[in-house]
Amino acid sequence: MPNLKQHPHRDASGGPALKRALTTPLLYFFILGDVLGAGVYVLVGQIAADSGGAVWLPLVVALLLALLTAASYAELATKYPRAGGASHYATRAFGPFTGFVAGFCMLAAGIVSVAALARGFGGDYLSAFVTLPVGLVAVLFLAGLALVNARGIKESTRANVVATVVEVGGLLVIVVLGAWLLLRGDGDPGRLTDLGTPGKGAAAAVLSGAVLAYYSFVGFETSVNVAEETRDPRRSYPRALFGALATAGAVYVLVGVAASAAVPTGRLAESSGPLLEVVKEAGGVPTWLFSAVALVAVANGALLTGIMSSRLAYGMARDGLLPAVLTKVLPGRRTPWAAIAVTTALAALLALTGDVATLASTLVLLLLVVFLVVNAAVLVLRRDPGEAGHFRAPTVLPVLGAASCVLLATQVEARVWLRGLLVLAVGAVLAAVTAAKHGRHSGAGPTAAGPSRVGMRD
Repeated sequence: MPNLKQHPHRDASGGPALKRALTTPLLYFFILGDVLGAGVYVLVGQIAADSGGAVWLPLVVALLLALLTAASYAELATKYPRAGGASHYATRAFGPFTGFVAGFCMLAAGIVSVAALARGFGGDYLSAFVTLPVGLVAVLFLAGLALVNARGIKESTRANVVATVVEVGGLLVIVVLGAWLLLRGDGDPGRLTDLGTPGKGAAAAVLSGAVLAYYSFVGFETSVNVAEETRDPRRSYPRALFGALATAGAVYVLVGVAASAAVPTGRLAESSGPLLEVVKEAGGVPTWLFSAVALVAVANGALLTGIMSSRLAYGMARDGLLPAVLTKVLPGRRTPWAAIAVTTALAALLALTGDVATLASTLVLLLLVVFLVVNAAVLVLRRDPGEAGHFRAPTVLPVLGAASCVLLATQVEARVWLRGLLVLAVGAVLAAVTAAKHGRHSGAGPTAAGPSRVGMRD
């Protein structure tokens, strides 16, 4: 039998290796495009409703908390540079049961995120062109995304780059308009220090707002799936990851300052298109033009997350962790139509039964579970040397990262916990069934080595 470990197109397990094509700049823009997405276009108003006029402060807190967990991902991605992400790390550290739960939570979080963005698409930004019921728009929007997803993603690569540039441009326009309002004396910088809402003190307001703001920084966790395709992950991944988060954080904080100073907090909180309120207040930019920019951002974020969710469902099914029917693909396009259909249907159901703030908080809760497991996995896996010369986070960072997950989870509302616990219960039952099934095969199959292909992009 040939020595597959030395074959240039095989990985250590004998399977086909992925092509290492990503340089540091390409990885940086990949992560930035994933993080600097549609969340802030939709959630600034909800953050204002929770924390008051000082919208920028929960954004800063959320960035700092995200950086703690990002350090754990940087260590694990450079230590085990392969597709699989949190599910793979959890399997190595705690076994297939925890690995499945982590993967299931990531899948559920992706579906919830798409549902939230679908509702955001049908809000005030769309009303600049046409007024339709949000639920109807969300369902039609998700159906359209499913068709694009099923067509394939190679054709949409260039469009995604253009959409990312449009997203960033739209946010920079908000920063400029906010500065212009302040310079001409129409804004109110006093709102930038206004913390707290009726019945809620300053500290509780910041933490409550940070739970929603955390949604704006998620996306970096999916980038670990391309570490295997990075030319020098030990060098490139930490630089790209921390650079992209710092860039996104700076832009978000500037947007938070501009929006809060430009628009009264109450008006900001009531709008499902909060950044559009800045455009209306400043004048000079057609509202329809900025609405179009925001809709591009929301659609692009939903499409990318929908692609990730369907590929994750397909990968877990291929590894025997979900029903085999989800592995069915279109003969010509080779896209996982069954996984696309199921994840789209679940997102539509959630979009019809929840508002944007509740869906975003549910997403954050699910990711907090994943991040808690990842931070713990870093410490457990310290006994394994892994790849030589990998990034090593100071021990205090994963400890603080785990503590931050617990802290943010305490700020999640009871109704959100109910949704989250239902998802976790389903995941735990499926994990127990899957672990028992694979246990009967004496550890054979993908679970023995971890779900190495879970989360691979098409």
